[in-house]
Amino acid sequence: MNINPSTMKSLYDGFNTSFNKGLSSATSHWLKIAMKVSSSHAAENYGWLEDTPGIREWLGDRIIHDLSGAQYRIKNRTFEETVSVPRENIEDDTYGIFGPRLEKLGFDVAQFPDSLVFDLIKDGTVTKCFDGQYFFDTDHVGFDEQGDQVAASNYVAGAGPKWYLFDCSQPLKPMIYQERRPFDFTSKTAPNDDNVFFQNKYIYGTDGRCNAGYGLWQLAYCSGATLNEASYEAARTAMATLRRPSGKPLSIMATHMVVPPALEGVARRLISSTLISGGESNIWANSVELIVTAHVA
Repeated sequence: MNINPSTMKSLYDGFNTSFNKGLSSATSHWLKIAMKVSSSHAAENYGWLEDTPGIREWLGDRIIHDLSGAQYRIKNRTFEETVSVPRENIEDDTYGIFGPRLEKLGFDVAQFPDSLVFDLIKDGTVTKCFDGQYFFDTDHVGFDEQGDQVAASNYVAGAGPKWYLFDCSQPLKPMIYQERRPFDFTSKTAPNDDNVFFQNKYIYGTDGRCNAGYGLWQLAYCSGATLNEASYEAARTAMATLRRPSGKPLSIMATHMVVPPALEGVARRLISSTLISGGESNIWANSVELIVTAHVA
């Protein structure tokens, strides 16, 4: 290939097409359990996650529930991935071998939010959320039927692999994916770029600013107990019986289960099989959508 601005533009367009192909072909799960929030600052405050009592009959003046001034901040971080292509490969028309590598670059971008979100889920027993407690904890502030404060738990300890339930049916989600600047595809291919002049390489890469954080702990549950019908039912019940400060139910219902690969078979038998031993109907069949990811292993 004769290297000039026109041919380099064509090469960029081809690599960009490969990047976008990878971007659109990847399978990711984060959107199922995380709400995407656009960020316009170095960090965003989510003190407003504190729950309000809900709809009430309007008798007398309105009761104003101030959005909390508590500080739960998610600080944006910058991430990148960069590859180089030797000049000789372009001159000798062998640059086609790099197309799949640029496609993998886009694939990595599409899957990266999974890494942020699910790695944070795995760390939920030792990382604090908006109420100052660990995201998965045994002593969150909850409420009884009279609206009095009681200890509320969304965590059961155990020696086995941890598994998780989430209610993803509500406007607010259990997790947050915060995006300050989306990942894009860029290049350094000008003749006077240092990488070209000194190293005889053309560089292509992607970068973006984002981070993940915790949403409502009430919508999430973590268990280290043996995954079986009894522990699954107990976890669902614990989520469903959580109440607002007014004493009314939060109307939480688990919609998704997240497990590591080691529990995939057990989870599928529990929630996917229509029949159980003895030919009886499985009452939990299709009660939640299953997500299997090594990020929580």
